[in-house]
Amino acid sequence: MTIPNPIRAAFNASDTGDGTVIVSIGPSHPATHGTLQVIAALDGEKVKRVDVHCGYLHRGFEKECESHTWHNLIPYVDRLNYCSALINDFAYCEAVETLMEIEITPRCRYLRTLLSEYSRLADHLTCIAASLMEIGAMTAFLYLVMIRDYIYEHLANLTGARVTYTYGRIGGLARDLPEGWLGRLGEILEQYEVFVARIHGLMDRNRIFIDRTRNVGVISTADAINWGFTGPILRSTGAPRDLRKDTPYLAYGELDFEVPVGINGDNYDRYYVRMREMDESVHMIRQLMEMLPEGPICVDDRRCTLPDKQLVYTEIESLINHFKLIMDGPRVPAGDAYAAHEAPNGELGFYLVSNGEGTPYKVHVRSPSFVHMGGLQRLLEGYQLADIIPTFGSVNMIGGECDR
Repeated sequence: MTIPNPIRAAFNASDTGDGTVIVSIGPSHPATHGTLQVIAALDGEKVKRVDVHCGYLHRGFEKECESHTWHNLIPYVDRLNYCSALINDFAYCEAVETLMEIEITPRCRYLRTLLSEYSRLADHLTCIAASLMEIGAMTAFLYLVMIRDYIYEHLANLTGARVTYTYGRIGGLARDLPEGWLGRLGEILEQYEVFVARIHGLMDRNRIFIDRTRNVGVISTADAINWGFTGPILRSTGAPRDLRKDTPYLAYGELDFEVPVGINGDNYDRYYVRMREMDESVHMIRQLMEMLPEGPICVDDRRCTLPDKQLVYTEIESLINHFKLIMDGPRVPAGDAYAAHEAPNGELGFYLVSNGEGTPYKVHVRSPSFVHMGGLQRLLEGYQLADIIPTFGSVNMIGGECDR
């Protein structure tokens, strides 16, 4: 086995008899998602050096985008962070809408905001559940996954899919809310509060949990900024950086919510920040349910919106418009644009370049997981071998975002 250069010195030290051992964790390991390899140099149980390798998914998302129409990219975008696919949809659609100078309808704007927070709730539930399960808290895991399953079933009722939804559209959404959907949403939010109260009771002052998470995986605000960290990792250090507050988009500027922050930037603070962010998401969703206006969900723009099916059957202009949008895609004006949303893991941005054709010239995604993997060793070195998995879980790396 060839040892990567960053830890070659530690490997060479083992030849001198100082006891350093090289251990490879992943990529064929459930706890590393099958897409990440951590090569660690150990002194007993202490991690001296680590070298992090990602990219075992081999997807080529960004290059693949150059061969598909602007509309047909939406299913590919879904698969970046598949725990909160709707946020991927909306951030990408906003970047295209910026290039096309399209302003979405009020109902679409509020619905996108509501569904973004609903997705954040599902993503954080998944992260916290998996992190707790990895240190043995199976009861907490089952409580959280049960609520997440209610959300998945509810979103499937809206979108027709359980995980990757393809629900966003350039200029709007695929379909409006079905009858009774908001009523069921209110029921799920009430169930969420009951179950999360149990998690607080089980974990917040649990001595085993505190010993495994306090002062473990610590990073300072300065280091987090230097490594480009965003989202809960950065906020766990005490920095209240949140795009929803700092550069409001969609309907966030009209909502009342707080940005939770931590103190030490350790694993416990990342748990705490996500737990508080879920409560803020529920608060925002309830506001949006009251504010949601009536009206169309798609713009009346033939450049990107499919005509009504009845017109397609009865009017030659609408038939041609439908055919051209499906076969050639929208003609996006030449230029470039960047749109960023506050995804559950941090800043998710899409940089698009158009040459005026029906397919993109270039698509680049600023995915938080990829950036966070670049500085993961900063959270692992100096701690115990047993801390690698829970610390990695607190970062919430999503493989689809890493290997673009």
